[in-house]
Amino acid sequence: MSLLGIAVLVLGFVLRANPLLIVLAAALVTGLAAAWTPGADAASLGQAAVATLSAFGKAFNTNRYVSVVWLVLAAIGMLERLGLQERARTWIAGVHAATVGRLLAVYFVLRQVTSALGLTSLGGHAQMVRPLVAPMAEGAAEARYGPLGDRVRFQIRAHCAAADNIALFFGEDIFIAIASILLIKGFLEQSGVAVEPFELSRWAIPTAVAALVIHVARLWLFERRLECTLGRKERGE
Repeated sequence: MSLLGIAVLVLGFVLRANPLLIVLAAALVTGLAAAWTPGADAASLGQAAVATLSAFGKAFNTNRYVSVVWLVLAAIGMLERLGLQERARTWIAGVHAATVGRLLAVYFVLRQVTSALGLTSLGGHAQMVRPLVAPMAEGAAEARYGPLGDRVRFQIRAHCAAADNIALFFGEDIFIAIASILLIKGFLEQSGVAVEPFELSRWAIPTAVAALVIHVARLWLFERRLECTLGRKERGE
């Protein structure tokens, strides 16, 4: 009976309902199904529903930063409406030394360093990549190679998203008070391996450095590929 929540999830996504409502309904169904027994009465089911809603409220109160994300998205949307992307694209086009590879390499380093310090919310696809990094990378490419086709534009956007993901993934493990470090510590302890968070974060540094070197090399190869396929736009002085 406790698997009814999965059926609710599948049905909701098939019907293309609101994802938040689907998850809420699945959680309620799971909580009620777990409390249901052949002799259960309405009072016990009501207590199960109240306990499920209480768990939702506690999780929301514990992770109250979720509401901040919605405020940030609203602010970003307003800035985009006022021309944030256009301003970013125009500004970076005036920087003659800027290229797609150099721009993303700098962003990768900044994202990884700030993640290593625990500042994981400073970047992100919605807050940084879509409104700023991607338009700046496209602007640098347009200033250098001229108008871009859809294929090249989507490739640039994909590399922008990859730079954010990889830098965050390998950078956050250096910070000892991050959820991933605690997850690794708990998993190893279950397997009989005692390890301290500081040791895990220390050994994450070589991996983060390797990720930095490898991804910067990938960006350099991507820049070379753009140079070969599009050629450099001639500028008049």
